[in-house]
Amino acid sequence: MRVSLFVSGCRHACKNCFNPEAWIFEYGQPFNQQIIDSLLISLKPDFISGLTLLGGEPFEPENQQALLDLVKQVKQAYPNKNIWCFTGFLLEHELLGKSRANTPYTRELLSYIDVLVDGRFVEELKDISLRFRGSSNQRIIDVQKTLQTEKIVLYNLK
Repeated sequence: MRVSLFVSGCRHACKNCFNPEAWIFEYGQPFNQQIIDSLLISLKPDFISGLTLLGGEPFEPENQQALLDLVKQVKQAYPNKNIWCFTGFLLEHELLGKSRANTPYTRELLSYIDVLVDGRFVEELKDISLRFRGSSNQRIIDVQKTLQTEKIVLYNLK
């Protein structure tokens, strides 16, 4: 079991997105320390394996600083719980390369994420048999091994 945070704001506008309401940056509740505290309480039970960040788009530039504050607090409180993040951006080309998604917060935010599911949802590549992703172009990346080796390392789902 996991705790999930759906962030607001996404410019990808993927065809048949499962959460188009979250494309709007003003959708939902304002994100503040009270929300972080609530998430930290929700993460406390031993049966909760970690936090999942979804959207909207967690790596929209407007979302990164607030999420960095969150993941720092999560890792400090629960160093053995993992953090997964779903993004439409490609790790090596957009998050680590030259793009609007690569901000002063991006690399540090990635340093707290264990698993990244990257790539936009593509309706024509939709496959309901895939685990933890909606379309076959999306990858499940072991972020820490990827950052260490500077080569994409796929996460072992076992």
